[in-house]
Amino acid sequence: MKIHYSLTATMLAVAAVLFVASCAGTPEVKVDVHGLRPNQLTEQDLVPAMTEYIGKTPGDQEKLVRSFEQQPPLVPHKVDGYRIDLKVNRCLECHEKPFYKEEKAPKIGDSHYKDREGKVLDKISMGRYNCNQCHVPQANAQPLVSNTFQPIKTGN
Repeated sequence: MKIHYSLTATMLAVAAVLFVASCAGTPEVKVDVHGLRPNQLTEQDLVPAMTEYIGKTPGDQEKLVRSFEQQPPLVPHKVDGYRIDLKVNRCLECHEKPFYKEEKAPKIGDSHYKDREGKVLDKISMGRYNCNQCHVPQANAQPLVSNTFQPIKTGN
């Protein structure tokens, strides 16, 4: 029994020495990782550059070509100050069925006048009411990360 304790103690001592020796011999590796954030979380946030949108006034520019099939159409004009809340949706004043011809604006897609079950509605579905959830104004902005994306070749 005494030999068993002695052997266990010796093995523990050897393991401890090996552990300490391996830690002491391991060089510290400094990894410099950068994410999309331009500064560290602990630093003051940087103010992003103001984005200049391509279009200025509704109706003064061409429709923008889509980059991929099923892409929601891009908004070819500024939307700064456009109100979208439960009472008012500024986009509908030009693009909804009763107004689009007079305003010479693209009509909202028929899919926006259906509910989840496919029932046709008289007014736009509330699930599609927040236009800028999918439709965004276009800007000449640089990609956040490099990529090899190529737009579709066919017209739309």
